[in-house]
Amino acid sequence: MNVNKIKDAGKLTAVIEGRVDTTTAPELEKSLKEDMEGCTELVLDFKAVEYISSAGLRVLLSAQKIMSKQGEMTLINVNSDIMEIFEVTGFSDILTIK
Repeated sequence: MNVNKIKDAGKLTAVIEGRVDTTTAPELEKSLKEDMEGCTELVLDFKAVEYISSAGLRVLLSAQKIMSKQGEMTLINVNSDIMEIFEVTGFSDILTIK
């Protein structure tokens, strides 16, 4: 998994590539938290995400919780396989997905 971050004023865009699973989820969480302070808009680009496990979902929930207090979080470019996981788990009702 790779995370490429672009920070512009209060907006943080994280382009995530690969699998977000038990092994990589802690790395993603650490990477996001490094730059979330003072961030009012978090955009997670899922264009190149192949798979997300429950550990990855937990990271998204944690980020959503933080961002709900200081701004907004949006997921973009979510493919149909990942969207199905979000729908089955109810995350499509919790997250803002464009």
